[in-house]
Order: sequence, then structure tokens, then C-alpha cells
Amino acid sequence: MTARAFLNVEASLTGRRWVGPTADEDRLAEAMAQTTRLPLALCLTLVKRGVSPEEATLFLAPALRDLLPDPLTLRDMGKAAARFLHSLRTRQRIAVFADYDVDGGASAALLIVWLRAMGHSATLYIPDRIDEGYGPNIPAMQALAESHDLIICVDCGTLSHEPVDAAVKKGADVVVLDHHLGAETLPPALAVVNPNRQDEDGSLGHLCAASVVFLMLVQANRQLRAEGVQGPDLMALLDLVALATVADVAPLTGVNRALVRQGLKVMARRERIGLRALADIARLDTAPTCHSLGFLLGPRVNAGGRIGAADLGARLLCCEDEAEAKALAARLDELNTERRDIEMRVRDQALAQAEARGLDAPLVWAAGEGWHPGVVGIVASRLKEATNRPAVVIGLDGGIGKGSGRSVTGVDLGAAVQRLAAEGLLLKGGGHRMAAGLTVAEDRLPAAMDRLADLLARQGAGKGGPADLKLDGLLMPSAADVRLVEKLEEAGPFGASAPAPRFAFAGMAVSARRIGESHLKLSFGDGIGPKLDAIAFGAFDTALGPALQDAGHQRFHLAGRLELNQWNGTTRVQLRLEDAARA
Repeated sequence: MTARAFLNVEASLTGRRWVGPTADEDRLAEAMAQTTRLPLALCLTLVKRGVSPEEATLFLAPALRDLLPDPLTLRDMGKAAARFLHSLRTRQRIAVFADYDVDGGASAALLIVWLRAMGHSATLYIPDRIDEGYGPNIPAMQALAESHDLIICVDCGTLSHEPVDAAVKKGADVVVLDHHLGAETLPPALAVVNPNRQDEDGSLGHLCAASVVFLMLVQANRQLRAEGVQGPDLMALLDLVALATVADVAPLTGVNRALVRQGLKVMARRERIGLRALADIARLDTAPTCHSLGFLLGPRVNAGGRIGAADLGARLLCCEDEAEAKALAARLDELNTERRDIEMRVRDQALAQAEARGLDAPLVWAAGEGWHPGVVGIVASRLKEATNRPAVVIGLDGGIGKGSGRSVTGVDLGAAVQRLAAEGLLLKGGGHRMAAGLTVAEDRLPAAMDRLADLLARQGAGKGGPADLKLDGLLMPSAADVRLVEKLEEAGPFGASAPAPRFAFAGMAVSARRIGESHLKLSFGDGIGPKLDAIAFGAFDTALGPALQDAGHQRFHLAGRLELNQWNGTTRVQLRLEDAARA
């Protein structure tokens, strides 16, 4: 039996059903509040995350040393770290072959910065997205092998059997540090460290590639310490791990949460020249948050790999020169603006095509001639968000389509794409649960998408309409003060698989005005206590804007996330409005 909708909102202004805490969750939260003396709103959030009263204190102050796994629990880790240190000790030539996204760039920067601190250097190689595509290719690996003793593939390589073999035959050792889904067989590398190898237990499958690299550096430092040698400060590298984790949309649970939490503190010190230049060009004038990593810094680092020089982001992240860092950041900012324009054009065409095909299928997809391969992944994300279904967007060129897909919770897109590749419907394909890439012959495209839709339907894709809005509880405006928001932040950081707490305010009187093209600024109250400010970005792209702007005497239930708004030295609570319903 389906529980009654929260505040009886079966269909909000955005068409969503509101789901609040269950009676059991309410009871557990009240008991936790009594025993811990924590605010009830925070206890509701903790209960929704499965935290018991006994675990609350440790959850709110996670210690990385308690959550970081032993690196040697990952297969081949010992071999990878030993080979890495052998190259360091004997001054061998090292090349780092990285993916062109934030995770790949941060992974490469981790190795380069660590080696630099030990007085050694490495060659950075990042393939061009258009000319070379994702991952190692035979010509590049052969060329690197001719002039290097060790090639370390980061955020790629697990499925690159032939390119790795080509490098090995040229006399180089290859180490793969990756997190993408592995096949039944592994490439002939000296070591393949990947929590998503098929012979791993999957307990660390949520790690991004930068975290895998970090664990190898932990093991390397451990081996150095056993020899009486002091390794580089690993805690100072966590800003790179945090950036990669958030930008790669890895779930912010377990050790990921602790890594990002500590990494944000490191980033706030503004000691890394490249990230400082990037934060300044992005006008980030407050302490970094997951939102700023995911929506301000990450897209700019990605912009080089999407539509510019593939190595710009990685070079910025390991840059040591202030002037060079500012120049790189400025170029990435320009490319990001250009990327947004390209994305908008492709998005409009893809959405129109997907709507014509139907948005109620298990898979939403679109393909177009000349669509830039650097933006198809972002557009797939937009389609997924708009439809609550897995989405694939493909750019066609000369009879070949290169595309990216994004999935929804509970649907493993990477495994389905990999199966299509094994069945011969794709020329190439792979990824992880929430994201995948593929290459397909244009004449096989309809059959491939039909088959992919069938595989995803078996996992439950396409059964729902707009996603339910899950709320942590009900608040009065007077309860939403600065202290409560600061306490709620202790349950963070918030992101993938750890959504920020969302609360409802019932029966509010609203005063609203339009700002800019599509945003809405409003204040609301219950007529008893003080009013709260709220902002709804993109409100006029939905029914929210017109309804709330013309509220009159009509009262509304409001829902969203509380945040602190700092202006002119004053800190105030603001609601980031996400939905509303007529009371």
C-alpha cells in the first residue's frame, strides 16, 4: 500500500509527488533527538541516512583514518606500488596516460605532484577526444613505450587490451589505475588496480579513479616509511581527490564522504596555484562546497577535454607557476563559455528529437550529425534529469556515432552498454553504473538503442514518471535559523547518493518577483514569526514562476534546501526553492 503523500501533495506545480518521513522514521528521529540533544531536523536527516543514535557523533565528524581502506585489499596494488617506487628509485622514465575529464586530470596531477615532491618528473599524455577518442590507443602507447620505461594509465585502460599489449611488446611496463567496469579478461599490464574488476568484491566500487590513485600513493608512502624515507604529504593532495570525486558524481558515502570533507578543507586554504586561479576566474569568493566543485570548478577543468586542448585541465591542476596558472584558467573559462553555447544548441535539438520519439520509454536517446562529442555527455545528463530515465546522446560523423549515456539510481548503464559491445551491436562501449560511453556504426544505431532499451527495462528503467520529491520533514520559518543550517551542514558534504536535506514549509504566504530571464526571488512566512527569503533558479522554465509570482492571497506549500547567504558581512538563511504546491 502506497503511503499518503506528504502534505497531501500528489502532484506539485512541477508534477511531482511529495514523500516525507515514515512514521517509523519520525519516531526514530524523536528518540535520537532526546538522547543526543541534536536538533530534530538534523535527526530526521540522519535517520534517513540509516544513522543510529550511537553512530551519530562519529557520522557528524568522520575521521579519514577510520574509514580509509587498506590499499592492499585491492588486487595488484602491491605490484603497482612496488613498480612505481622502482621507477622512482632508478630514475626511470615515467609516462602518465590519463582520461580527458576531471577524474583523469586530477588522477594525473596526483602522480605528477607526488613525483615532483620526490624530485622526479613524469610525461603527461592525454588523448584528443575527437582524433583519438577515450582511453589508450595503439599509436600513442607505442610512441610512449619507445621513450618510457613505465606507463601508468589513470581513469582508463581496463578494457584496452590491444593498446596495452602494443606498449608491452615495445618493452615498457604498464600499470592501470582505473575504476571503470572490467571485462572477464584483463589487458596484459603488469598490474590492473580497479575496484570494479570482475574478480573484486565490489565493496570499493564507488571509488573514482583519483581515489584509486590516492590509495596507491598511500601504499607507496607506507613502503617508503618502512625503509626510513619520508614520503610527500598526502593530506595536502586531498583537494584533487575531492574535486575528482564530486565531478565524477561518485556517491558521497563511506570513505568518499570523508575524502571530500577533508579535501574541501584543504581546498579552502587556497594553496594549490591552479585551483586558486580557477576559483578566482570563476568568482568563487566563499569557502568551496560540493556545489562549487560540481558546477563552477569541475566544468571549467573539463572544458579543455571537451572542446579545446585535452591536457589543459590536468596541466592547470599540477601547475607551479602563478602566471601560467592564470593563463590556463582564463583559457579554460573561455572554453567553458564556448562549451555552454554548443551545449545549448545540441540540447534543444536532442530534446526535440527525444520528445518526438517519446519520453515514456525505458531509454531516452537522440543522435545528430555533427553534434560535438565534447557535449553529448552533458546533454545526456540534461535529458536524464528532465525525464527521470537513462539517456544516451550520440554525435554522428561519417557513418560513425560517438555517444555518452547517463543513468538513474538503480539502473546499471555501464553493464548494459558493455553487454551490447560484447554482442557486436556497438563498435566499442563501457563505463560504470551511472555513466557510459559508446561508439556505434550509424546503420546499427536503431537496433543498438532498441536492445539497450530492452536491457534497461529489465532493470526497471522507465516505470516511473517524474521522480518523487523526497523530503526530510516539516519546518516552521522561525526554526530555520543560522545555527540549524550549520548543524545540518555537519551531515554533509552533500551530492550523489547523499542529497542535501530538503524540508517543506506548509501553508506559506508568498511575496515574489522575477529576476533576470527565468529566476524568482521571494519571501514567505506563516504570519506568526519572521519571514524567510528564498530563490528559485529557472522558475519560469516551469510552472513555479508564474504561479508564485501571481500568488496574491493564495497560500502555498514550499519545499527546498536551506543554505546560508552571505552578503555585506551579514549571514542569513535562504531557501533554495525546488518545488511548491497550492495549499
